[in-house]
Amino acid sequence: MPLQNRMDPEGCIHVTPSRGIMMGNRGGRIHDPETKKLTNRRWANKAWIICVTEFNNRHRELMGYSYTELFFLDEVTALAAGHRPCFECRRKAAKAYQAAWQRAENLPEAPKVGVMDPVLHAERLEGKVQRHHSIGKAELVDGVMILHESELFAVKDKTLLRWSFDGYVKSTTTIADLPETCTSLTPPASVRALAHGYQPIWHPSAI
Repeated sequence: MPLQNRMDPEGCIHVTPSRGIMMGNRGGRIHDPETKKLTNRRWANKAWIICVTEFNNRHRELMGYSYTELFFLDEVTALAAGHRPCFECRRKAAKAYQAAWQRAENLPEAPKVGVMDPVLHAERLEGKVQRHHSIGKAELVDGVMILHESELFAVKDKTLLRWSFDGYVKSTTTIADLPETCTSLTPPASVRALAHGYQPIWHPSAI
């Protein structure tokens, strides 16, 4: 039976058999290892990360006594939910994200996770729910996830891809159809990283 460990772009955790291609966590355990059900907590600390599903041939029991494994359709979905690349299993990607953040903010050196994580945490939450952000249509870059007319879309190659747990479908709605100001799910810091060269991993359906 599927566990409650599948994330949507709005940061909500669902039960579905579709697992996607990326994994991650919210800084620790947010489930009861005996029942394998989520507790009332929705994060353990501010280090919300994006991981690969296989690393160094490690094997683990899902929702056991370690951190709560969360699954995403792809990295674009995970970024929208407020996560960032892991420095252990995805070090190259994490360094690329860090460098893009540095370029975006014109910093003299790459920011450490102790700098990035509090910024992302403040941008991804409003109370206990995901914070939405206004973004100009002209600012939409590849990898940004938006909410439009109650549907979720990812921006790619100047087109809109409708999101689902099973993959993307190209939409008849175009960027030209959008209002001048849109609702972004992706936190502004990650939007800026995307705009300054960070290349996320897309699900194979995003063609």
